[in-house]
Amino acid sequence: MPKDSFSSIEDLLDKGGRAVGDTGAGSKLKEKEEELKIKETERAVKGKAQALGLPFINLIGTPISQEALKLVPEATAGELRAAGFVYDGKNILMATTEPTDKVLALKEELAKKYFSDARLYLVSDHSFDYLLGCYRNLPKVSKAIKGVVIGEEDLLRYRDQFRNFKELEEKINSSGTTEIVTIIIASAIQLDASDVHIEREERDVKVRFRVDGILHDAAILKEEAWAKVISRLKLLTGVKINIANKPQDGRMSIFLKSDRLDIRASFLPTSYGGESVVMRLLQSSKVGFDLSDLGLTGDAFERLKKQIERPNGMVITTGPTGSGKTTTLYAAMKKLNSPEVKIITIEDPIEYQLSGVNQSQTTEVYTFAKALRSIVRQDPDIIMVGEIRDLETADTAIQAALTGHLVLSTIHTNDAAGAIPRFLSLGVKPFLLAPAINAIIGQRLIRRICETCKEEIKLEPETMDRVMKTLLKIKEEYRGEIDLSRDGADLKFYHGKGCEKCAGLGYRGRVGIFEIVIMSEELEKIILSGSISEYDMREYARQKGYLSMAQDGLKKALLGITTVEEVFRVAE
Repeated sequence: MPKDSFSSIEDLLDKGGRAVGDTGAGSKLKEKEEELKIKETERAVKGKAQALGLPFINLIGTPISQEALKLVPEATAGELRAAGFVYDGKNILMATTEPTDKVLALKEELAKKYFSDARLYLVSDHSFDYLLGCYRNLPKVSKAIKGVVIGEEDLLRYRDQFRNFKELEEKINSSGTTEIVTIIIASAIQLDASDVHIEREERDVKVRFRVDGILHDAAILKEEAWAKVISRLKLLTGVKINIANKPQDGRMSIFLKSDRLDIRASFLPTSYGGESVVMRLLQSSKVGFDLSDLGLTGDAFERLKKQIERPNGMVITTGPTGSGKTTTLYAAMKKLNSPEVKIITIEDPIEYQLSGVNQSQTTEVYTFAKALRSIVRQDPDIIMVGEIRDLETADTAIQAALTGHLVLSTIHTNDAAGAIPRFLSLGVKPFLLAPAINAIIGQRLIRRICETCKEEIKLEPETMDRVMKTLLKIKEEYRGEIDLSRDGADLKFYHGKGCEKCAGLGYRGRVGIFEIVIMSEELEKIILSGSISEYDMREYARQKGYLSMAQDGLKKALLGITTVEEVFRVAE
């Protein structure tokens, strides 16, 4: 560094900024012996500075620049025993008690970051302690936290207080506005609810939780609390409080002790002079992103694993909203994610952040089709498209799959059999679609039986007949350990009788049921005919021995994972 890049130390100190510490030369009340000891220490450090080739300074009484102190956080300054004491926009003067490698690296980092010349001064411990004390006089800037801060102790307290929805309702209606919102959200977290609905109706205001895919009435708010609760939620989610006649979308975060939960809030004008509020709770730690955690087992797991490990082609998931399609794709990406692979997604919206994955979100201008064309130019190995909705997106995704990329996406159909007809109805050319598809996954989410209150049951005769008809459609070679002799008399089924652990519901958590169709030469020929129907697809799957979602669900019922009632509610 050129020697003439600095003014004299006196000049720099004169214009170094407003002093924030005591500028006195030391207390006159100190004993003479202490003063002599300090002077001796200063002389020793000055000698050490000369030996190291560093300038020396005694900071006691030196004006300290606030701007210089802000260059190095107080915690870092205390740890490294190094901090700035003058900064004029061009020059940085730093003090340290020991010029370690970390201190020298910090000096170079600051010089580059602020495009300044930096010089290091050696100081005594006494002098540096004075400099650290100056941090106390810096203006304190409070960090704004957007969202509701709920401590771990609050969650435990709520869990112990509310054994059922009636007790929750009583607590809500005896609380203030701020506490009402906190109680509702904390209770939803405790029950593992995916959504919270607050709805103004003709005579009351309902709070409902969606737990494991099913809505449950949780509480009824007093009418006079409605306006205050809505205003509170709007403040937290960052939407306009004075607008009630237009839909609005907002976000907020709940900060837990060791986790973070993001919430998407939707405000929709309704009749009866109010708004409907729906909050989607997104907590990645509650979602299993491993294929084995989703409910994929046996042959189905191995078939899908083989298809997603191929270097190119398309893997499509199908099902209605809320059937776990995106979670399945996230699990596939997690399995494939490695330093050697580049994964890019286009989503609407981004629900969970995945480490090592480049995630982007659509807008009104940045559509799936436009985003996909841009993504292909980013040299990805794997592309995830949140949803294929139109011909342009479908064509671009297929072209990507045919040119060496693995494409993961979703399409809205009832089951796997409807995916190919849906593509064709969009206008996709059969001769491009057939070689592009690797696998099609149809899926639903069903509730798990609560393990705490699970017990064996006897099915009603008509229900048992329905079970047998569904299981008998499985080819014998694919039935595995299912024993259908004696009209299924040896089959065992279970349910949850309800307990405090599951809030009396008998269920806790969800698992997927799947049907997986793999592309083959035979299926390619059917697609190339151009007149394939859902019936043709189902017949092909049956001939290949692929389980339907209902059959997969009944196998899980036989394992005690879910109930027959739940399988037929969701899959048939």
